[in-house]
Amino acid sequence: MDFRHRLRHVVGPLIGLSAVVYFVYHTLEGDRGVLAWMRLRGQIAQAEAKLATVSAERQQLEHKVLLLRPDHLDPDMLEERARIMLDMGHDDEVVVFDRKK
Repeated sequence: MDFRHRLRHVVGPLIGLSAVVYFVYHTLEGDRGVLAWMRLRGQIAQAEAKLATVSAERQQLEHKVLLLRPDHLDPDMLEERARIMLDMGHDDEVVVFDRKK
């Protein structure tokens, strides 16, 4: 009888402690937990950095396209493109190709 009485006093707090441990664990490790949130923030930061890089590259390309339009033709850009496309240069020039991948 004494054992049952002590067991009743232990079972309630044990169940409560188990529930607290369960919720703390899932608050940290769950699909929407703190660690998942931190990983997601890191992925967002990487995506934003890549977006900034791609946006800058796109702006450069748009600027080059603008310089090649017939109504805004830039003679230097036209000469550069002609040299690249025809693989030609002047006799007194040294041509160095920098091929970026």
